[in-house]
Amino acid sequence: MLTVSDGVVAGTREDRSGDVLDELLRGEGFDVERRVVADERDEIAAAIRELAASARLVLTTGGTGLAPRDVTPEATLSVVDREAPGIAQAIRADAIARTPHGLLTRGTAGVRARTLVVNLPGSPGGCRDGFAVLRPALRHALELIADEPTEHRQT
Repeated sequence: MLTVSDGVVAGTREDRSGDVLDELLRGEGFDVERRVVADERDEIAAAIRELAASARLVLTTGGTGLAPRDVTPEATLSVVDREAPGIAQAIRADAIARTPHGLLTRGTAGVRARTLVVNLPGSPGGCRDGFAVLRPALRHALELIADEPTEHRQT
């Protein structure tokens, strides 16, 4: 998982969203590798590429809003091979139902090789809620991306 935050990199903020995602992922049985980068498009893209080289799932937190330095979606789109718009739409719809600020999130999702990449908001609550939306379809998505037999598609 990748935290995108100038404040966390500078040591002026705690990585509370990263802590939430770490706990949620471990609770689902995932091994977690954590990275933190500044809100810099090239750094974000490089970190996603590196994590995707060895992971089946990369979750990002932060950098999905409207502030000038919020460039996580652009960095993500620059490294994914295919978009997964339904994931981002579902997370956004859930956020909008919870708060009018959900309208302001620009997170995206996609596939890089055999890795699912999903942008989540930078708030702990946004991460928790976004993961709750993703969770029911996550294992199936990872099986499909890996081209493994699934309940719906037998080899």
